[in-house]
Amino acid sequence: MIYPWGNKRRFHSLADQFKAQYGTRIQKVSINAGFTCPNRDGRVGTGGCTFCNNSGFSPSYCHEELSIDIQIEKGLRFLKTRYKRAQLFVAYFQAYSNTYAPISILKERYEAALSHPEISGLSIGTRPDCINDEVLDYLAFLARKYIIHIEYGVESCYEDTLKRINRGHTFQDSVEAISRTSQRGLHTGIHMIIGLPGETREQILRQSEIISRLPINSIKFHQLQIVKDTPLANEYLQNPAEFQFFEPEEYVVFMADFLENLDPRIAIERFAGEVPPAFNLRKSWSGLRSDQVILLIEKELERRDSWQGKANPQLKN
Repeated sequence: MIYPWGNKRRFHSLADQFKAQYGTRIQKVSINAGFTCPNRDGRVGTGGCTFCNNSGFSPSYCHEELSIDIQIEKGLRFLKTRYKRAQLFVAYFQAYSNTYAPISILKERYEAALSHPEISGLSIGTRPDCINDEVLDYLAFLARKYIIHIEYGVESCYEDTLKRINRGHTFQDSVEAISRTSQRGLHTGIHMIIGLPGETREQILRQSEIISRLPINSIKFHQLQIVKDTPLANEYLQNPAEFQFFEPEEYVVFMADFLENLDPRIAIERFAGEVPPAFNLRKSWSGLRSDQVILLIEKELERRDSWQGKANPQLKN
């Protein structure tokens, strides 16, 4: 069977989409460009998101005291060693909110990355309350020549959850930012955390239908992980009974359910995150890599004879 995304794989893989589009996979070279966030500097809050310890999510070569060019060189060496056939690279502005600065600073740092001869574009991680029309118009201009992707940290569709994890923005902020970005023809991706405290399994699954109504191109899923030296870690240590984690076997079954309800036009970039063991407070996922999670989810879909979007209520008519 050939599925709506054009191949026999049972979910819409962003990596496969890029291979078809560009003839090879895209490798991201992570960068820490020295930005911060509005819920760290006091504009909307302090302390940052309760789950965030940026050191637990960034490669070892990302240090803001290093120039962007040096970080790119270090990243390229790492990626070319790990992925022998890597040919196409984009600079991934990963740390904190990478549109949270005056346009003059953004241009300086983006163009510093684009000036590297082996960088073909930008992937920009940011928050939905850190974008404006001037920045979007500039990114749309860059997209005429370069690969430009925007990744918004949405994390949850529920206001109570967003308040609890100290996001400092609403889900409506996400909806509006996604709409404005999509209207300019920019590749629009989102991040979601599966298993945030206070959310039931039914609520988490219901988000598949909410997300399906958004004009997004791709999505990254992260299972809830407790990263050391974060407010969430302190909360967990004080009240562990309030947390209900997905163990790997449960997560595979749940994500198959989620996929069945997700619009097939949305490409999946990642199913699970990997926190270095030194930062991970809970070890239940230790040793399980994200590529192994993909294989397990595909096996579960095959066992069910199911695929992404099969049960999406918006596609039944």
